[in-house]
Amino acid sequence: MARLNIKPLDDRLVVEQHEAEDRTAGGIVLPDNAKERPTRGTVLAVGPGKMLDTGNRAPLCVKVGDEVIYGKYSGTEVELSGKKYTVLRENDVLAVVEK
Repeated sequence: MARLNIKPLDDRLVVEQHEAEDRTAGGIVLPDNAKERPTRGTVLAVGPGKMLDTGNRAPLCVKVGDEVIYGKYSGTEVELSGKKYTVLRENDVLAVVEK
């Protein structure tokens, strides 16, 4: 895996988006403008945790390598070296996919 040049802050994480589906369940090929934004990806980097009022950091529940499902319009998309990533807050993550 190539080194990722993004370091998320606080309770944010960087997710590599999974590819959008090319076909419907019935086999119809979708054009690029009809594909939905991916809502699933793999966590590549995590921040140190949210700063609490006590001055301590709350640990994150997700870790690097987790496959997560997040809201369709959550986070901010960024593109680096031709690859799309999403920067999310931990509370935008809906679920961790168990393997």
